[in-house]
Amino acid sequence: MSINRIFITLAALLLTLFPNARAAAQGKLGAAKSIRCTFPTITTGSWKDGKPEAAVKPASLVLEFESINTDEGSAQLKGGYGTYDIIVRLAGTYLHFIQAFRDGPLYTTTVFEMESTKGKLRAVHSRHEYYPTALPGFTSSPEQYYGECEIMN
Repeated sequence: MSINRIFITLAALLLTLFPNARAAAQGKLGAAKSIRCTFPTITTGSWKDGKPEAAVKPASLVLEFESINTDEGSAQLKGGYGTYDIIVRLAGTYLHFIQAFRDGPLYTTTVFEMESTKGKLRAVHSRHEYYPTALPGFTSSPEQYYGECEIMN
């Protein structure tokens, strides 16, 4: 048996016997149970005369993810109108939160295991939604927010 095969077998055995070791092996994001994100910058997309445009402006979006379980692929998004069950996927050094609405829109948040400031991690939040008429206070065109997240466990 080769030395590589021995190490792989040993690692698989340890991860099976010690589930917390799996989260540790996946870094900070793999162990996160609660994350709070702030997004101070937004880019909105639109089409003028059939051509795509984008505008960057300040934002003040805060998202709180709780009960994060990367093994089950579940989490909860705490919002102003309640708590929503969402999908979570850990892929390497990326933690993805996915909220797919029954009536069409798709929201995603990705936290990167890359520090921004004071232990916080870089993040992006995207809203794939479009309505021909803009309603103040509601998402009516594609949006992408840029900010950072803090693990709250």
